[in-house]
Amino acid sequence: MSLPHYFLADLPAEATLTPKLLAETCAALKHNRRHYLVTRTTDDIIGALVEVAAGWLQPEGELRQLALDVGPVELGFSRPTLARGLDEFFRQLTRENFERLLEQEFSEVQRLDELVASRVERASGKTALATGPGLLVHIAAGNIPNPTLTSMIFGLLVRSAQVVKCGRGTTLLPRLFAHSLYRVDPKLAACLEVVEWPGGATELEQVLWAVADCVTATGRDETLVKIQRELPHPIRFLGHGHRLSFGYVARDLLNLAEVDHLVRAAADDVTAWDQLGCLSPHVFFVQNGGALAPEQFAAKLAGELERCERTAPRGGVPTATAAIIATRRQIYQMRSAQGEATHVWQSPDSTAWTVVCEAESPFPVSCLHRFIHIRPVSGVTEVLQVADAHRRQVSTVGLAVPRSQWAGVARQLGRWGASRICPLGQMQRPPLTWRQDGRPALADLVTWTDCES
Repeated sequence: MSLPHYFLADLPAEATLTPKLLAETCAALKHNRRHYLVTRTTDDIIGALVEVAAGWLQPEGELRQLALDVGPVELGFSRPTLARGLDEFFRQLTRENFERLLEQEFSEVQRLDELVASRVERASGKTALATGPGLLVHIAAGNIPNPTLTSMIFGLLVRSAQVVKCGRGTTLLPRLFAHSLYRVDPKLAACLEVVEWPGGATELEQVLWAVADCVTATGRDETLVKIQRELPHPIRFLGHGHRLSFGYVARDLLNLAEVDHLVRAAADDVTAWDQLGCLSPHVFFVQNGGALAPEQFAAKLAGELERCERTAPRGGVPTATAAIIATRRQIYQMRSAQGEATHVWQSPDSTAWTVVCEAESPFPVSCLHRFIHIRPVSGVTEVLQVADAHRRQVSTVGLAVPRSQWAGVARQLGRWGASRICPLGQMQRPPLTWRQDGRPALADLVTWTDCES
């Protein structure tokens, strides 16, 4: 199936993207925003996004099938992994969830439409309007598609014209999403552009910096620093750098009635997007003293990952990545052979999955691609001590603790610095209302107009 050339990313590989073409594209986007987007109601935009999501959830949907056919080669995920990820993402895009998001961010659903007042504002005789940037530029990381798609959706909600800049070979899902929006609402899609070029194309970047009102970027910390240094002072910059996540399993749940459910939940967190997102766990801290020891939990998790490999296999990895995994395995196997408190389970004849259980180690940073560590601990206090060196980088903590302990443990983690806490099994399924890195989802993008009467 060939796509019509609605977006720059649709152009054939031999086409040259020039600064002049990019500048003309940005001017057209701003024109289209004024005529097709600023005047739209929030309810209209939500309706279009809900219709787009419904199309992606149809098993026979043409663009969905294209993503599943081409994605394993272009993106490196197996078809079942990709299908699961798309389903979990697009199921979040409901009218109810959009309205919850707007109420969370702005107190009032119509805050982007007109001057409105919350209860507190009414008491002070004030109304307020929130307005998104005229041109919003997204610099996408590309390791998994969800952050880029979310950025595109949020940009539409705040009525911004958008340029989504992807790295080489990572435009597939943003481009297909843009085409699905075009099929539902061509005028909304005309306010969106998807483009790709390799890093270091200074002339093209300077075109964007000259016209952007706000730039968002997701990627390595060094990349974010470089982008921010290049931006002219008035441009707002919102960066999301390197993050890592972990899980914690309390001993009270390590019993025969609970453990199978916990193991499946842990495996879901490891296999989602092949453990490549910032929300993927590097390690599960498992409390000592339960009916099952941490190494027994690890053995069960290894069995579940083997089952997952049969039903939803890990995607292929480059030779260099496979070599890194193999080397890591050898290190832990040598420690195990020397009688240290180290246990290793691994997929036979491949690098598809690995489980390492090792006591008294520092925070084990995984090489990902379904390589998970189990670290025995005495309790939450030890977890925070071991993880403290990475405290500023921690995104999500997946918890498996008794209901009676949940609030106390979550409060302890929150005060320590975790910005998101969720049940085990939901680490890669944040709600639409998730405040990434502990910051507002939409409110970071807008400026406010206060009207005092």
